[in-house]
Amino acid sequence: MHVRAARTSALCLILIWPALVFAEDIAELPGARRSTVLIAGKAAGTEVYAQQGDEQIATFTYNDRGRGPEVSVRWRLDARQLPTSIRITGKDYFKAPVDESYTNVRGVANWKSAAEQGSLAGADEHFYIPIEAPPVFLGVLARALLADDDGQIELLPAGRARISEALSMPEPGWNNRSKHTLVAYEITGLGFTPQLVWFDAKGDFLGTVGAWSSTLPEGREAWLEPMLAAQAGHLQARAAELAKTLAHPASSAQLYSGGTVFDPRTGQSNPASVLIVGRRIAAVGDERQMSLPEELERIDVSGQFLMPGLWDNHVHLDSVDGLLHLAAGVTSVRDLANDEQTLPGLVQRFEEGTEIGPRVVMAGFMDGSGPYTGPTRVVVDSPSDAERWVNWYADQGYGQIKVYSSLKPELVPLIARLAHSRGLRLSGHVPATMTAAQFIEAGADELQHLNFVMLNFLSKEAPDTRDMSRFTAIGKHAASIDLQSAEVQAFIALLVREQTVLDPTLGIFEGMFEAEAGLVAPGYADVIERLPPQVRRSLLLGGLKPDAGDQAAYAKAFPAMLQFLQALFEAGVTIVPGTDTLAGFGLHRELELYAAAGIPSTSVLRMATLDSAAVNRRSDELGLIAPGWLADMIVVEGDPTASVSALRKVRRVIKNGVSYYPDELYQALGVAAAP
Repeated sequence: MHVRAARTSALCLILIWPALVFAEDIAELPGARRSTVLIAGKAAGTEVYAQQGDEQIATFTYNDRGRGPEVSVRWRLDARQLPTSIRITGKDYFKAPVDESYTNVRGVANWKSAAEQGSLAGADEHFYIPIEAPPVFLGVLARALLADDDGQIELLPAGRARISEALSMPEPGWNNRSKHTLVAYEITGLGFTPQLVWFDAKGDFLGTVGAWSSTLPEGREAWLEPMLAAQAGHLQARAAELAKTLAHPASSAQLYSGGTVFDPRTGQSNPASVLIVGRRIAAVGDERQMSLPEELERIDVSGQFLMPGLWDNHVHLDSVDGLLHLAAGVTSVRDLANDEQTLPGLVQRFEEGTEIGPRVVMAGFMDGSGPYTGPTRVVVDSPSDAERWVNWYADQGYGQIKVYSSLKPELVPLIARLAHSRGLRLSGHVPATMTAAQFIEAGADELQHLNFVMLNFLSKEAPDTRDMSRFTAIGKHAASIDLQSAEVQAFIALLVREQTVLDPTLGIFEGMFEAEAGLVAPGYADVIERLPPQVRRSLLLGGLKPDAGDQAAYAKAFPAMLQFLQALFEAGVTIVPGTDTLAGFGLHRELELYAAAGIPSTSVLRMATLDSAAVNRRSDELGLIAPGWLADMIVVEGDPTASVSALRKVRRVIKNGVSYYPDELYQALGVAAAP
């Protein structure tokens, strides 16, 4: 238990606060409310809220594979429901200390957290959004917005929130809508898309629901599925409207004339025109030698760079991600863990064009039971479980199986055989107590995350990789791994011999080991001002917080990871870029990091196009700009073969012959256009 001594804040007026881990159990206070935190539909933690005099108090905690916040919150509101004081202490998602404060005294607001601090005079009608706020604080904001005359409030540190009623539904178990109706409101101004918050028939805040994370009052957990269904219908209707306005189907054949076309097979870029008829590329080369249709739209791309659409091989699709991926030139993705019941429907909507998004290769996710089980309903503890779920995924059109850290190692060879017999690939985290070499020898085709490659040599330092040690061991010991040692060289030779694929997700580790609280996360300095104000704050949180004695080692960790990746590339290991982070923007940074590791730009571009298509068994119609291939192509201002960073200026995206303009897609998400 974290106990805080009373202290004063240097940024605010002197105010003595009681300890924020309470001696009393707030659940026992009159009117206290307990809510269940659900991860992938399973109970994973609690939020407890109560009011004590003029002060409101809450605790919030959940366990997500050994990670998860543990925070205590106290706040006071004025008559307009605006915060006058907030204090949050405890631990954040990665268990770093949290100490966040806010005061507003006679219109002078002061705030401070690990990521930011500021002050504003004249803040008489502003609402501060705590960066470590529990879900109940969305209810506090919603109430303030509903109490406001025009339903909109200026936010601190920046932005403006608005509220409107989005949908309603009968309370599950009742049919009388007039007496038992749940209402969801949309709050805009917090992210890329509106945030839905739910209230019950009495006007009490219920919580928020989502495919990955939800918070609902105890005893109301069974309401999750019907609320999710109602919410999904609303979101799909919104997505369908966007698809009608932001997708631009061709009314005739199209000739892209005057550009430079990149061929990932050779790494060469040559002047050429590209003829697209319907969904496919009809011709590439000198247009004077083409048989051009009578009805033809000529598109001048002089001075611009044409290349196949990009792949992101490690995503977990959410409602906003489709637009972000396409805006960045990502026309194909591989989803490596999602709600197995809803993902096929999302993919179908992408394919039908009723929702905007990339092509999707679906990977079926599974884990074993235990305290660190991943966010999935698919728990595999026996051979019969394995057979059932591998066959289910194959029957549903999934392309591969991804296993996770709590899976019993002895089940891996069976899962590999079952997957391969159904034409599926096998990849994943290396199960705990297993080494990466053993995972490959048991039949795995691919490894996710570069840290699991390096943990192959740190079994003593991280004997159980289900917990935070799979990150902290890298921070402490990555630089001590000798790339020239016989052990490392033998392992790299194994990867090459078995044709094992690696999906490194380097951007995650740059954030863990290089990002500093209060500073823009590496790789996002050029885009942060384009993002919605509340999204910007997430890029200021910093990474892992090493103990004082480990700081020097942590400083060497990410450079060591870059060196390891370069060694793998030089040896001939197949690498496909994946992010597991912010859609679209994350892939641009991932590719820049490969170039920073010493991989030539043309090779990086091949990884993100043809190599990815080949690994996903789609290279017969994706990954090239060639006659007969599907018309997935991007138009870039600049030359990515000279600098991969030119990919940040994608000006047009063609997927399946349909054009999308990044500026329009970004505008729909509250993102400013690329310069």
